[in-house]
Amino acid sequence: MTYDWESLLRRLYDIAIEKLSDVDDDFSKVEEPFQTIGIIYSAQGVIDNGGLIYFFQHDWDGQPPYSLFVDAYDRIGRPEAAQAIRDAAESFGFDYPERDWQARREYMNCHYNPEKREIDGWNDCVCGDELVWTNLEKWVRSFEWW
Repeated sequence: MTYDWESLLRRLYDIAIEKLSDVDDDFSKVEEPFQTIGIIYSAQGVIDNGGLIYFFQHDWDGQPPYSLFVDAYDRIGRPEAAQAIRDAAESFGFDYPERDWQARREYMNCHYNPEKREIDGWNDCVCGDELVWTNLEKWVRSFEWW
């Protein structure tokens, strides 16, 4: 059987979002593979539109720990992307940056490099990383529910 993987991933993402609403927007309570699909699809869509700056400007529903995103990228085999998110989150220099939109914004404003259009010290390798989508597809294929 041949799949249109883009359409299939979108349908699986829609299911993940339905499941998310059933658990008060807490992605840690969504079962696999929907947790990973929902996290990657949501995060990568934002990142592809504006890099890690957009990702960290976004106040995610339920304010999940950034480690949840890092773990999802690791699960699909994108350790470089996971490390970039981990390093950027740690650069804020305070605990639970996902809970403090204003402090994140202040940090990014102070460290923004207008010539490079990025935050100094951040590795924005995740933005436009097509391997994220390829690896997500491979990861989804690894489940035996097809």
